[in-house]
Amino acid sequence: MEGLKQAFAWENGGIWMWVIVAVSVICLALLVERVYYIFFKFNTNARQFMDAVQRNIVSNNIDGAIQVCNAAKSAAVAQVIKAGLARANKTELEIQNAIEEASLEITPLVTRFMPAIASLANIATLLGLLGTIIGLINAFSALESAAPDERQQKLSAGIAIAMNTTAMGLIVAIPTLTIHVLLSIYAKKILDDIELYSTKLGNLLGQRAAK
Repeated sequence: MEGLKQAFAWENGGIWMWVIVAVSVICLALLVERVYYIFFKFNTNARQFMDAVQRNIVSNNIDGAIQVCNAAKSAAVAQVIKAGLARANKTELEIQNAIEEASLEITPLVTRFMPAIASLANIATLLGLLGTIIGLINAFSALESAAPDERQQKLSAGIAIAMNTTAMGLIVAIPTLTIHVLLSIYAKKILDDIELYSTKLGNLLGQRAAK
C-alpha cells in the first residue's frame, strides 16, 4: 500500500509522471466511451433478436420484422438487418447491397478507438520506461558531479523518478490493456453476429421470394 502511495506522489516522479497522468486521462475517456457503446448500445442478444425477426419473415410479416428491429434500433445487428428488410421486396442483389452497405457503415463505429486505446497503453509503458532511464541518468550524474553533502539527496531523487514513473506507467497500462482485450472480444462478437445473421436474413428473404 505504501508503494502505491509513493507511485502517486507526483513530486517523486518528475515531469514524466504528469505526462503519464495525461495519457491515463485520455485512456479513461476512450474506455468509458467504448464500454458504453459496445456493452450497452451496440450489444444485444442477437440470437433472440433474430428468432423474432425470422418468425415474422416466415409469417410474411415484413412490417413486424422491421418493428422488431425498431425495438432494438441502437443494436448494431438490428441496424444491418433493418437495412436488408427495407429492401425485402426488391431483388436479391439489392437486398445484398443494402446489407453490405449497412455493415460497412456500422463496422467502423463498433471498432472505433480500439487501436488507439492499445497504442496509448503502450505509450504509457514507454513513458514509464523513459522516466526510468532519465531518473537513472540523473542518479548517476549526481554521483559524478554533486557535492558530497548533496550526493545522497540527488541520488535518491533520481532513483525515485526511475521507480515511480515505471510504476505509474504500468498502473495505467495494465488495466487499459485488460479492458481493451475484453472490449475487443465483445466487438468481435458483435461483428460476427452481423455477418452470421445478415447471411441468414439473405437466405430467408431469398426463400420468401421463391415462394
